[in-house]
This record gives sequence, C-alpha cells and structure tokens, in this order.
Amino acid sequence: MSASIDSTIANPDISSHSNEAIGQGQPAKAASAKDYRGFVAGVFSGVTKLSVGHPFDTIKVRMQTAEHGRFHGALDCVLQTVRNEGVRGLYKGASPPLLGWMAMDSLMLGSLTIYRRLLLEHVWQNPLFVSEETIKSGTLSSFGHGLAGIGAGSTVSFIAAPVEHVKARLQIQYAAKKADRLYSGPIDCARKLLKHHGIPGLWHGLTSTLIFRSFFFFWWGSYDLFSKLLKNHTKLSTPVINFWAGGLSAQVFWLTTYPTDVVKQRIMTDPLGGGLNDGTRRFYHWKDAVKTVYQEGGYRAFWRGFLPCFLRAFPANAAALVAFEAVMRSLSD
Repeated sequence: MSASIDSTIANPDISSHSNEAIGQGQPAKAASAKDYRGFVAGVFSGVTKLSVGHPFDTIKVRMQTAEHGRFHGALDCVLQTVRNEGVRGLYKGASPPLLGWMAMDSLMLGSLTIYRRLLLEHVWQNPLFVSEETIKSGTLSSFGHGLAGIGAGSTVSFIAAPVEHVKARLQIQYAAKKADRLYSGPIDCARKLLKHHGIPGLWHGLTSTLIFRSFFFFWWGSYDLFSKLLKNHTKLSTPVINFWAGGLSAQVFWLTTYPTDVVKQRIMTDPLGGGLNDGTRRFYHWKDAVKTVYQEGGYRAFWRGFLPCFLRAFPANAAALVAFEAVMRSLSD
C-alpha cells in the first residue's frame, strides 16, 4: 500500500523548497527539471516502508483471506505465524515489494510531483477555473492535492497490480516447508502465472487496484489539511509536521478505503484454475467478490484485518516520510 509523502511538493506553505519545486516565480522548464527528485527519493521511501510495515501487511492479508475461524484476532494470527513458521514467516512475500515498492514509490511520488505542478500551472493559475484570490495565493488547494493523488494512484496501479498480486499469493501459503508450497518464491510465482494465464494472469486484480488507489484523493488531500493545521496552530518544526501529517493522513486513507482493499485481496488470492491446479475460480468480476464478502459476514466482513493495517499505517508511512525528506533535502543542496 501503499505510499509515502512528497512534502516538498505537497504543501508549499511548509516546504522550504516549494517555490523551486512547483515553479512559483520560475519558468516552467526550471520547475519541471526538478521533478526527478521525487522519483529518486521515492526509492528510499519504498525501502523504509517495507522494512517497517511488511510484518503488519502479512497479518492483514492473512486475516483478510483466511477461512472463517482460522484466527481469533490479529494477535492470534501473529502468534500462529511465528510459532509455525518463525519470525521469517512475517516477511513472506517481502522480495517482490522490496523491488516493487522501490519502483512503485518512485513512480507514485514522481508522478505526484508532476501532477501537482501541472495542476498548479494550468488550473490553479488559470482565471477560467479559479478566482483571482486563489491565483494570487500561488498554492494548490487541498482539493487539488487530492486530484493529484488520484492521478498518481492510477499511474502507479499498473506496476502495483502484479507486485501486490504475487505478494498476496505468497503471503497466504501457510506451509512451513517450501516443498509443500505451490510457489517456491516470487519469481516462480510470476513464472507460473505467466505460463498458465499469460499477461492477464500476472495483472489479475488490476481493476480492483485502480479502485483501491483512487482513494489516494483522501490521503493527499488530508495530508495538506493536516500540514496547514499543524503549521498554523503549533510551533512544530517542518520535519515534525511532515511526520505527524504523514502518519495521520495515512490513517485517514485506510479508514476511507479499507473495504476496497479487502475486496482487492480476495480477488488477488482467488484460485485461477487451469494449469495452476490451485482450485476453482470464484470471482470473475469485482462485484462478485463484494457480494461474497458481504454474504460471509455482512458489513463487518469488509473490515477483517483492519487492526494490523491501522497500526501499520502510521509508523510505516511516517518512517518512509523521514527517509524521503532526507533524500529530498540532500538533492536540493
């Protein structure tokens, strides 16, 4: 899930580099030339996020997809995993996101930087769309940040879908011995998916990924709101504001989108059948998974595994933000 926070573009009011980043008082070419920083810093964000957050993600996925009654809560899931598979079991499926999240965060944060700059230059500075007062402010509104978030979420979905698909299938393999698993690792999983189901098989779940990541609107919009509130009502330093705004906005995101993540995980772990011989496929459309989840437990079923996800959201994304900011500052020197 995930994403970290591009604060140097996210909130011009609290960023020492914002004028450079989004082109206030500078030619468009000069501003666009600095867009590369978001792509580079995003790589470090992805590594940090994986290190802190993957064990939480494993527990979340297992609780979302396990048959009813297998686990008696998040703690029981942790204890069973460690007892049966060791601590390494919490990091099952970590290899694909280690590489994938580096690419995902790089693309997401880089594209987010570009979308924000384009919106500011072509919409929030255009009298056809906004008031003269908004133009004079020279900043992107929280709504604009939300729109940029949708664009970035949609863009990164095309990389995120296969990475998260492979990760999810590895995470639900409960056998402690590799010989007893259908997939020996991420490369084997991707190879088998391609062999038996082609490109559509590897990108299985793309539609649900696009739906899930459209909720980036709430993430980036709320990040801007939190940043402004903390700046105006506290004496916190900019890095501390980034830390708290990043962690809190990540939790807002999960509160709004979590049910769509449950549906996405069910689709991505659904048997594909055919040559894989992994069972009978159940979900041919997004709505099929929605109906099944509801039939299994009503509205509460859409919130299975929420606790580990919610607990993960703040530290993983706040830590990723610290790494991201440090790299952004070093690239600006």
